[in-house]
Amino acid sequence: MTHSSQSQDRALTDSPFLRACRREPVPHTPVWFMRQAGRSLPEYRKLRAGTTMLDSCARPDMVTEITLQPVRRHGVDAAVFFSDIVVPLKAIGVDLDIKPGVGPVVARPIRDRSDLEQLRPLEPDDVPYITEAIGLTTAELGATPLIGFAGAPFTLASYLIEGGPSRNHEHTKAMMYGDPQLFHALLDRLAGIASAFLDVQITAGASAVQLFDSWVGALAPADYRAHVLPHSARVFRSVEHHGVPRIHFGVGTGELLGLMSEAGADVVGADWRIPLDEASRRIGGGKAVQGNLDPAVLFAPRAAVEAQAQQVLDAATALPGHIFNLGHGVLPDTDPDALTRLTEYVHERTAR
Repeated sequence: MTHSSQSQDRALTDSPFLRACRREPVPHTPVWFMRQAGRSLPEYRKLRAGTTMLDSCARPDMVTEITLQPVRRHGVDAAVFFSDIVVPLKAIGVDLDIKPGVGPVVARPIRDRSDLEQLRPLEPDDVPYITEAIGLTTAELGATPLIGFAGAPFTLASYLIEGGPSRNHEHTKAMMYGDPQLFHALLDRLAGIASAFLDVQITAGASAVQLFDSWVGALAPADYRAHVLPHSARVFRSVEHHGVPRIHFGVGTGELLGLMSEAGADVVGADWRIPLDEASRRIGGGKAVQGNLDPAVLFAPRAAVEAQAQQVLDAATALPGHIFNLGHGVLPDTDPDALTRLTEYVHERTAR
């Protein structure tokens, strides 16, 4: 290893984002935004014009450029890899598409045991474009960390069972309660796929990973513990040996934060429905906390955005390890300048 690459590795390890993940002192509270790479940026819309979502996720040059755009524009403390939670499912041959304005739509939803045959294990050779894109991206990012991610087993299962996004998850819950053996078999396969997808990203150079359980807030705590926790925990265990920070995030999960913490992440994200000090109390000691400004606040005037951001920072004052983020993804019609100003505000207010 050359001296320059050693010093770059040191700068990366010492970056505010990775320090906060490890609950170490930071020069300022680090900031990144879920869905920062994407539809809110005009340069993204221009680049993506005429290319489908899944095709763009398989083009390393495009993935690299999209991942870098918000880092250049906003000065955030971490990049998040541009991909989608259904990419590994598509890679193993599941017949699905991402429909604009709808989301992932599955041609043959999983409703019985024979449907499980759609899900074979994911091999690194299934996603060579992921490895290539992460190599290109980390070379450009230098000392800025790259966050890889995967969909958690429950959320992937919900898409596969429902056939697309769902408000009430009725088919998912019908299987969970009515055929728990099939439900566990499905989540077991998906835990293997998510683990392999994260492993590919970390091996290629991702500095941290986030497991998105976007739909798990639909469950009661007892159901989470019985049907979901073992599978999410398996994913976190599978990548523990890499030694990179592992983040866990779900929407509407205030009642599940303690259980999500038990699954084994190093950082737990909270949405905007719970103050961060209370979120941290529920998550328990030894974990960094990520969040949690309501994404809709960014549509308010600047003074109001800053007042709300300050409330988040005040709630996090006593917490060792706070990563500033939104309580969910950046909304498509968000003014990008509002994100840039918010990043600057957090950095200035928390400079130590």
